[in-house]
Amino acid sequence: MNFRCFALILLFSFHQNFSQTVFDPNERINQLSGKRHSIGLTAGYSVKGVTKWSGAAGFSCKPQKTEFSTVTLTRTASIAKSFTAVAVMQLVEKGLLDLDEPIKAYLPNLPEDKHEMTMRQLLGHTASISQYYGDKEFENKKYFSSLDKAMEVFINRPPTFEPGTGYLYSSYGYVVIGRIMEEITGMSYEDYMQKHIFDVAQMTATGVEYSYKTYENKSCLYHKKRRKARKAKANDLSNRVPGGGLYSTLEDVLKFGNALLDEKFISLESISEMTKYQDVEYDDSKYGLGWFLYGPSPNQELIIGHSGGQTGCTAQLLIVPETKTVAVVLSNTSNVHNEVYKFASDLVKLSEYE
Repeated sequence: MNFRCFALILLFSFHQNFSQTVFDPNERINQLSGKRHSIGLTAGYSVKGVTKWSGAAGFSCKPQKTEFSTVTLTRTASIAKSFTAVAVMQLVEKGLLDLDEPIKAYLPNLPEDKHEMTMRQLLGHTASISQYYGDKEFENKKYFSSLDKAMEVFINRPPTFEPGTGYLYSSYGYVVIGRIMEEITGMSYEDYMQKHIFDVAQMTATGVEYSYKTYENKSCLYHKKRRKARKAKANDLSNRVPGGGLYSTLEDVLKFGNALLDEKFISLESISEMTKYQDVEYDDSKYGLGWFLYGPSPNQELIIGHSGGQTGCTAQLLIVPETKTVAVVLSNTSNVHNEVYKFASDLVKLSEYE
């Protein structure tokens, strides 16, 4: 059985109720906008670097009736982890970093119980770095001027298991990763990402979000609660930048996926290394190094990507390396993950008809 047939069967298994006729993405995106879904959203997919369909619906800011578009700036939440992980693999390829070297070699001043953690464990969420402690940290209001300052919040918390023996999803772990990148390169995380990721892929509308800045064409923030989306209270993302503090656009996230597949960032060998899951127990989808692995066992690496959810954002990136397919959905409304994920996976399925 060739891959395209296999992938189609795989995607049918994701959503068995998918219509026998090819769905209309324009109709779907309009159905998913509005006060009971996403106030605004954008979606699209590409095959072999060519965008086959993209669209947007709803409002970026409802009171002003500003329409959402494919170039509206919006939060990307944890899709940032995939961006960061690819940057790490660049450093591995250059011989500047070893995935299995204890991180004390790069940050010797860390607490002793963090010394033997490795970059592989941090990337794969098996290092036992804590996640947010409650809503106060998730809805952070404080501005942290550096990754060092952000690390002070969590770095002294003890591991909940021996590093490498369990799985604990942690945006804070990616703050440590970003700090190691800074130490190795002598550049700020933001500057490194701009030069080696965003500029390389010509992602001209992607960057670190600062709560004190005003951005032209940036979406307002919304949250769905009790079947209705309302404006959300703004929070500050400086406590999680490498793991979820970036803004982007649909067009830029598609560019990222295509640049990855075209080996503009890293080699296919490095991508293969990133799509190996760790030898631990997972509650849901397995995880590689900065990527969720959505394929069925034992072929988890057939479909990779990342989901994201935070105040004012639900996001999904899916990539099928074999067919060079990239699908992206970005919403300015939090708590709508199921419909965003289904839309993204249906776009991947639609690509099989190309």
